[in-house]
Amino acid sequence: MLTVLLFIVGVLIMVVGLAVSIALHEVGHLVPAKRFGVKVGQYMIGFGPTLFSRTRGETQYGVKALPLGGYISMSGMFPPAKNGEAGRASSTGFFQTLVQDARTASAETIDEGDEERTFYRLPVYKRVIIMLGGPTMNLLIAVVLFGVVLCGFGVARESTTVGLVNECVLPAGSTATSCPADATPAPAFAAGLRNGDRIVSIDGETMSDGDQIAAVLRDSADTTLDVVVDRDGSEQTLEVTPTLSERYVVDESTGQYEEAADGTPVTREVGFVGIGFATETARQPVTAVLPAVWNNVTHVVDLIIHLPQRLVGVAEAAFGGGERDANGPVSVVGVGRMAGEIVSLDSVPIVDRAAYVVNLLASLNVALFVFNLIPLMPLDGGHIAGALVEAVRRGFAKLFRRPDPGPVDTARVIPLTFAVVILLGGMSVLLIYADIVNPIDLFG
Repeated sequence: MLTVLLFIVGVLIMVVGLAVSIALHEVGHLVPAKRFGVKVGQYMIGFGPTLFSRTRGETQYGVKALPLGGYISMSGMFPPAKNGEAGRASSTGFFQTLVQDARTASAETIDEGDEERTFYRLPVYKRVIIMLGGPTMNLLIAVVLFGVVLCGFGVARESTTVGLVNECVLPAGSTATSCPADATPAPAFAAGLRNGDRIVSIDGETMSDGDQIAAVLRDSADTTLDVVVDRDGSEQTLEVTPTLSERYVVDESTGQYEEAADGTPVTREVGFVGIGFATETARQPVTAVLPAVWNNVTHVVDLIIHLPQRLVGVAEAAFGGGERDANGPVSVVGVGRMAGEIVSLDSVPIVDRAAYVVNLLASLNVALFVFNLIPLMPLDGGHIAGALVEAVRRGFAKLFRRPDPGPVDTARVIPLTFAVVILLGGMSVLLIYADIVNPIDLFG
């Protein structure tokens, strides 16, 4: 019963965190819009029926039933048709009707006397600032949350303390659980290293963590090293000679074995002594925050670039029962499920569970930041792209002393927007279905 309650708590934490992230995203649009004098009719969190709202000044603030996004309604998002261009009737076609309906809806947000308070009349740089405000807010949230994780909770890393000493050298990929009689003793075991020994230095170089020790050992095959260890409070010097051994290559970004083009694991010959390190939680310096955010951004960008391929994999897993890619796309349902599973895992310390949830929220905000910058309507990046195209057109017109071409008619791309919305909806349905019937296994 307690496990179920903790699972629900984890899901609720993620729902609230997502709602707050969305709310702050819209604040990122709202503040500069009001600052630049644009009339904002609505500030809404969610979609669907309105649960409650309150009007302050000229803006209605409210929450809707489905917390899957949000929006602010600015006056005059789309410019009117150019002089001499007739309005199109519904009989001219479905997509033309969409364009005209968008213009009509935009015109209805402009009250008499407020014609100068429209979005489309703003200078390009102000429109870009307004539309960048939302993604920038998500980026700032991510920076703060990653700072909490790295500098507050800390991250797990391999310590300098030996946690495992292998008795013998086994080939890469061996599944043996004991050493054969003719096996070669592992160099660490032969040198007398024991569990609990803390490696202080190697050949006079002070060691700070397990990664540094492993790097030295890998590069010192067939070389005798003076290894100073702290054993029960006293230092001892042991002579360790790493043996040349073939080991699998691990991708540092994913923690998985690298594979060749034919799918076989990649191996390389390195120095091997046969030890593993105990882990410890270490707080990171502030300087580690921005690189962590950047790594997360590049991961999301790579995911989006290969999204069609990743979605095929999701579909195959959802309908064919295959294993989900742990680094693949997930829906809000999947994110909530991950949070619930971690929070309900009583074998993990509470601090580590909290750190995971905060890290998950940070990664979610990075995803919101990158995704909203895709230059397609109705995403923020689509409005930014429209403003930049307008700046280029007007720049060329001024350079060649031509008449001002006026604002870009972004309403014309409404048919493309319609297609994007359908694709996003289909992707969401697929991911939600996959996260229900075949979720990512966090512990597989």
